[in-house]
Amino acid sequence: MPEYKAPLRDIKFVMNELLNSEQHYANLEGAEDATPDMVDAIIQEGAKFCEQVLSPLNQVGDQEGCTWSEDGVKTPTGFKEAYQQYVEGGWPSMTADPNYGGQGLPHSIGLVVSEMVGTSNWSWGMYPGLSHGATNTIEEHGTEEQKQTYLTKLISGEWTGTMCLTEPHCGSDLGTLRTKAEPNADGTYSITGTKIFISAGEHDMAENIVHIVLARLPGAPEGTKGISLFIVPKQLPNEDGSAGERNAVSCGSLEHKMGIHGNATCVMNFDGAKGWLIGPENKGLNCMFTFMNTARIGTAIQGLGAAELGFQGSLAYAKDRLAMRSLSGPKNPDGIADPIIVHPDVRRMLLTQKVVAEGARALIYLAGQQVDVVHSGKTEEERKHADALLGFLTPIAKAFLTEIGYESANLGMQVFGGHGFITEWGMEQNVRDSRIGMIYEGTTGIQALDLLGRKVLMTQGEALKVFTKQVHVFCKENADNEQLKEFIEPLAAINKEWGDLTMKVGMTAMKNREEVGAAAVDYLMYSGYAVFAYLWARMAKVALDKMADGTSEEMFYNAKVQSARFYFKRLLPRTKTHAETMLAGSDSLLDMPEEAFAI
Repeated sequence: MPEYKAPLRDIKFVMNELLNSEQHYANLEGAEDATPDMVDAIIQEGAKFCEQVLSPLNQVGDQEGCTWSEDGVKTPTGFKEAYQQYVEGGWPSMTADPNYGGQGLPHSIGLVVSEMVGTSNWSWGMYPGLSHGATNTIEEHGTEEQKQTYLTKLISGEWTGTMCLTEPHCGSDLGTLRTKAEPNADGTYSITGTKIFISAGEHDMAENIVHIVLARLPGAPEGTKGISLFIVPKQLPNEDGSAGERNAVSCGSLEHKMGIHGNATCVMNFDGAKGWLIGPENKGLNCMFTFMNTARIGTAIQGLGAAELGFQGSLAYAKDRLAMRSLSGPKNPDGIADPIIVHPDVRRMLLTQKVVAEGARALIYLAGQQVDVVHSGKTEEERKHADALLGFLTPIAKAFLTEIGYESANLGMQVFGGHGFITEWGMEQNVRDSRIGMIYEGTTGIQALDLLGRKVLMTQGEALKVFTKQVHVFCKENADNEQLKEFIEPLAAINKEWGDLTMKVGMTAMKNREEVGAAAVDYLMYSGYAVFAYLWARMAKVALDKMADGTSEEMFYNAKVQSARFYFKRLLPRTKTHAETMLAGSDSLLDMPEEAFAI
């Protein structure tokens, strides 16, 4: 199993040099504590915890998995102790509201820590990760009494949280869910139904679990307009706030999964469990999007983590493994063969992983800054702009990064050749663990419909313009920079084509709505590559400026420029295929009769 090392130099490059985090934090309300020294100390300590505590448990969790019994679910060896260290270190409270025990630091700092946690041990990281979503939902929609009862415990880490959405028959089509919420005389509700695929739904790491549950009230409208949201704790809180008697909610079984074995994915049975309404009646799905948007950015990190972990493992192996000779002559004449890193195809795989990981980091941290501004921007105009940009970037980050992150995990395995298929190296686990990223929190197809249908076409392209205007300004400002010409010219072209393609898809969709579904995934992937082109051009500019000013880190910055060059020459051309296929029309997908599929 590769020993995870937090990529601190690149993390600091993206935060401080690309995105100017110091100025960003200075522009936020209530972020006075986010000084450079404080932020650096947090990242250093987070890296130490992830490298020394979580990474060694990654393979343990995969091999042992979780164990179900009637008494509850037992997590793998070391998971519970690691969680206690996490709580003692104050990590759950870092970005939470100070009025309820939080430290009030910007959310973007939390995403940096989430990256390191997720890359070092994704299965473990899902336990506190789900709690962040529950925290945000109660913080946004809960009553003061609910906040005092549940939010304080979630923020301290004493209790953890889940989201209980889907059911055996409905998948992502939540409008068909059947879980019922019957009113009780005391103002609470009796929740009855079965939920599946509930990550961290039952475990032994905390004294209580707060389930955020979607259910229907009596007489509620059909479909998504008749769904309400409820807080249903595993153990009912006592008057003093402690965990009391057991509620009528239990884990019926654990799912048998391809990967993320260390995380308990549960079938949860609610048998008249006591719950409390959160938010307005029949507006549960609206409230749940607070949770879902948080979860989608969190899932995007899995794509980054898969690429980073695969890259770290395969890079070390490629430097050490001797096989064949370089086509241009021996590079290791005293050895029996050359290290495989000299071979062009191995370089292709390594560089793909590298530019995916570093591009993903830039995208997630950029999205994280928008979260900060939405929460703590000083003006309404700033908050509104950030919210629009975040809404546009979220489906791209979630779907595009998990798709290319999984591709990168596979490349990490491929670099090892036959050894990649062997468990001890950890590369096949990375592939298995990362495969879920394209499915949960909304599949790639669902994210693509959200991007193209809701975010772009339903706004007549205004959501797209929020981003493409930034790209246009950057290209215009650097149009005369000869060093950047190899990046600016293709970026400007792709930015214009993006708008043209959007208009063409929109025009065909006006005649046939099926064209949206037919074009959506290709449109999303095109958008992802376009966003990466902008970020890599910006990273190249920062690196070139640093080298022009003189630096002792010439190799680091030169590698940035070379990575950008690889991206523009080797990965960005994929947009040509996506551009053609998104305009291919729905006929080739829908003309075949259902009966003909089996012929």
